[in-house]
Amino acid sequence: MVKVGLFVRLEARPGKEADVEAFLRDGLAVVQQELATITWYAIKLGPSTYGIFDTFADDAGRQAHLTGRVAAALMGRADELLSQVPVIEKIDILAAK
Repeated sequence: MVKVGLFVRLEARPGKEADVEAFLRDGLAVVQQELATITWYAIKLGPSTYGIFDTFADDAGRQAHLTGRVAAALMGRADELLSQVPVIEKIDILAAK
């Protein structure tokens, strides 16, 4: 059962929207290798606003993801792709289907 998650809000630099979308799509292959990541969604919230929503059974899984390859790649390219630092929110899952 999922108990915790992350919601990450990303704001693309002007002209970098396609690059952010490609980065997010490419991230799926990496995240599929993370056993503790139960669900992972890359979403578009607006013309230049994106997000990542993912869920985990426990905080250990969430922490493993935060120190994993996708997080490292995102932070490594943040200055290039994003107009501001990603907003990472730790969330508790109250109900899920």
